[in-house]
Amino acid sequence: MDKRDNSFHILVIRLSAMGDVAMMVPVIQGLLNEYPKLKITILTRKHFAPIFSQLVGVNVHPANVKSEHKGFPGLWRLYKELKKLDVDAVADLHNVLRSNVLKKYFGLSRIPFVQINKGRKEKKALTRSKNKEFKQLKTTLERYAEVFANLGFPIEQAKCKPLERQPLPEKLLQLVEQDTKKWIGIAPFAAHAGKMYPISLLRKVIQELGDTDKYKIILFGGGETEKGQLEDISVDFANTLNLAGKLSLEEELIIISNLDIMVSMDSGNAHLAANYEIPVVTLWGVTHPYAGFYPFGQPMENALLSDRGEYPMIPTSVYGNKVPAGYENVMESILPENVINKIKQILGS
Repeated sequence: MDKRDNSFHILVIRLSAMGDVAMMVPVIQGLLNEYPKLKITILTRKHFAPIFSQLVGVNVHPANVKSEHKGFPGLWRLYKELKKLDVDAVADLHNVLRSNVLKKYFGLSRIPFVQINKGRKEKKALTRSKNKEFKQLKTTLERYAEVFANLGFPIEQAKCKPLERQPLPEKLLQLVEQDTKKWIGIAPFAAHAGKMYPISLLRKVIQELGDTDKYKIILFGGGETEKGQLEDISVDFANTLNLAGKLSLEEELIIISNLDIMVSMDSGNAHLAANYEIPVVTLWGVTHPYAGFYPFGQPMENALLSDRGEYPMIPTSVYGNKVPAGYENVMESILPENVINKIKQILGS
C-alpha cells in the first residue's frame, strides 16, 4: 500500500515547551508535502494552537493537564476523547510521564504508538563536566522525523518547508506604524537565567541600533516582570516598541512573520521566527547548539556563543537550568558590538 495515496490519521503528542512545540512545524509540513492525504491531530496546550494554524489538514486537540486532564483519571478522560477521533497511529514526540500513561491506555486498543528517542545518554555525555563528549548530536527535528519514519512515513529533508509570511491586518499596522525602517525583533528572555543575555548589555545593543534611525526594534516577552523591563527599555530608547502582553500569540506570529531579523536566546521565539524563514541571531549561554535545539534552516554562523575557552564546561545542561559556580556571567563574553555587527551584517547595513 502506497501511503501517499491513502488516508491515514496520526495523533501527534507534544505538550510543551513552546520551542519544542514550534520545532514540530517544519516536520509536520514535510509530512503533509510527502503524504498529502495524511490527517494529523496534534495534542498540545490550547495556547499553542496558533502555531499550527497555517498547516492544512492539521487539527489541534487541547490538553488541559491542570484541570480536566489532570492526573490518572484526567488522562483516562483524555484518552477516551482521543479514542473517538479514530486515529490510526500515535507519534509521541514528548516521551514524558503523561504520554507514557497515554501509551498504556492506547495499548488497550492495539493502536501503534511510537515514541521519540531523546538521546538522554548522549546529552548527558555532552553536558557532564568531566570526560565531556563535545560533538554535534542528532537535532530535535531529526528525532521528530525519526518517529514518523518508524511509523512508516519517512520524510525527505527537502520536503520540510517554512511557513509563508502572513498579511498584516490594519490593527497591527497601526500598532507598529509601518515605514521604511527594517524590523528587528528582540526576545531577550528564556526559561532559565543561564540562557539570558544581561539586560544591561542588551540595552547597549538597542541604544546603538535605535540611534541609527534605520531600524524599528520590536520587543517580545511574556511574564509580568518581563513586561515591565521591556516597557522601560521602549521608553528609554528611540525606535523601540514593546509588544509584551499586548497581543495574542496569533497576532505575535503575524508580526514575527514580517520581521527582517529576530534576535533571540536559545528559546521559543527563535523557533517561531525560523519557521517563517526569518534570519535568526541566537545568543547562547550555558547551552550549546550541539545539543540539537538549533533553529530550523538557520546557518550556524548566526549563532553567537559564549566563550568556551574561558568556560570549558559549556554546555552545562541541555535546558540551561544548571549553572555551575563561576558560570553566572558566561553571556558577558558575547560583546554587544558583536551582536550589533552580526545584525548589521545580515541586514546588509
